This record gives sequence, structure tokens and C-alpha cells, in this order.
Amino acid sequence: MGVVRPLRKSRIVKKRTKKFIRHQSDRYIKLAPNWRKPKGIDNRVRRRFKGQYLMPKIGYGSAKATKHVCPDGFKKVLVHNVRELEVLLMQNRTFSAEVAHDVSSRKRKEIVERAQQLAIRVTNASARLRSEENE
Repeated sequence: MGVVRPLRKSRIVKKRTKKFIRHQSDRYIKLAPNWRKPKGIDNRVRRRFKGQYLMPKIGYGSAKATKHVCPDGFKKVLVHNVRELEVLLMQNRTFSAEVAHDVSSRKRKEIVERAQQLAIRVTNASARLRSEENE
């Protein structure tokens, strides 16, 4: 079986790609750039003065059709064992599996093999694979 193609692959358009940074985080090292809403009574960012940092709002949200969609056209589902992989059987054109980081290399190999049989794409299929040179 060939490579699994997504059912619908529409162009992902982001309304904003730059991160929202915290007011005055460039001035003080103690303020991390992670966004925090300004609460001050005189704050110019909160009052939305021209030329100030923009604040996050609901309008920046992604389109419903492309929300949580990876660039390859699939939505990711975290998988811990082979049984959880079976859930994706009917949705293999919409969702792709991602093997959880705490899964051992032995179980990981079983999951990847079963996914190949069920024609399910695995995003990190090559992770923790050792080449068998000594055999």
C-alpha cells in the first residue's frame, strides 16, 4: 500500500504568526516575554493606543476547517498502545498517529508495524529505531 493521503488538504492561513509579547518585557529582564494581560488603570496597551503592542483576542483564532491541522493535512492523535491505534481505522485519512514519548522501542515497533497494516500514518515512525548492523 502506498502513502496515505489526507482526505481534505486546504491551505492553512494564519491570521497572525508573530507571538504576542508582554508589555515592557523588552525593558526588564525580570519580565518574561510570555503574554500576560495588562491590568493597570493607565496602561496604554490595555487601552489600545495606536503604536502599542496588540492584545490577543478571539478574532485571531484559526478557521474551523484548518484548526489543529498539521502542514501534512492530518490531525494528530497521541497513541500509547496498539489498541488505541485501532480507533483510527476508519479515520485514517483525517487523523495521523503520534507515538507517545514514554513508549518503549519494542512496543513502538509493534505500533508502527500495525499502523502500516491499517494504512495509518505515524508522524514519528522513525523515532527510537536502531539499525541492526551486527546481524
